[in-house]
Amino acid sequence: MTRLRLALLNAAHDGANTARNFRRELDADLAEFDANARQLPDHFDFDGVVVTGSRSSVYWDEEWIPPLIEWTAEAAERGLPILGVCYGHQVLAEALGGRVGGMDDFEIGYNEITHRGDDELFAGIDEEFTVFTTHGDAVVELPPGAELLAENQFGVHAFRKGSCWGVQFHPEYDVETAETVTEGKRDRIGDERVDEVLAEITPERYDAACEAKALFDNFAAHCRRVRDADSNAEIET
Repeated sequence: MTRLRLALLNAAHDGANTARNFRRELDADLAEFDANARQLPDHFDFDGVVVTGSRSSVYWDEEWIPPLIEWTAEAAERGLPILGVCYGHQVLAEALGGRVGGMDDFEIGYNEITHRGDDELFAGIDEEFTVFTTHGDAVVELPPGAELLAENQFGVHAFRKGSCWGVQFHPEYDVETAETVTEGKRDRIGDERVDEVLAEITPERYDAACEAKALFDNFAAHCRRVRDADSNAEIET
């Protein structure tokens, strides 16, 4: 079976951890692009797209953000499966006509999320699950026609429209990344809260959060089905 070829649009400003995490979790050949350096594909010849997290906000006035949103919107229009994670979730929401806004609070650490229904992205994941979260923005208005899939007290944590999914949480994080990201939030949330979150980054909490990694295999399976259906349609015509 031919391996999937996915575009990884890395929006992280220090993208080494991000690239490592997605390379580990995605069973596919990755064409990697440094999105905040304005590196985007000049075509759409992929089996799917993944847009990563970032410390930026989609509404900031930075020159690299509108092209990323526009490329993502066109990829969705062309029917490419897309998975947006954290900032990528927000990029996808904006690309599809939704709206992102700043939160009054900041969600960080291993937290509980509830997903609803039997969407294929959450196959094999308990209705209530643990995963690492870190964000001060949220999707405050879903794209027209999108379905809310998961949420907690901080708001929307997953939505779907067609073959496009956004998840606000970070299923790709390992312990090292969770610790590094948390340390980097001292100026924003203060030493006391950072220390509390660091104390909760334990092997047991990480093991519990690994359940959510199933969504990467579920997304890859969807990409294969779309690719195979498109190939069969071409043969028939």
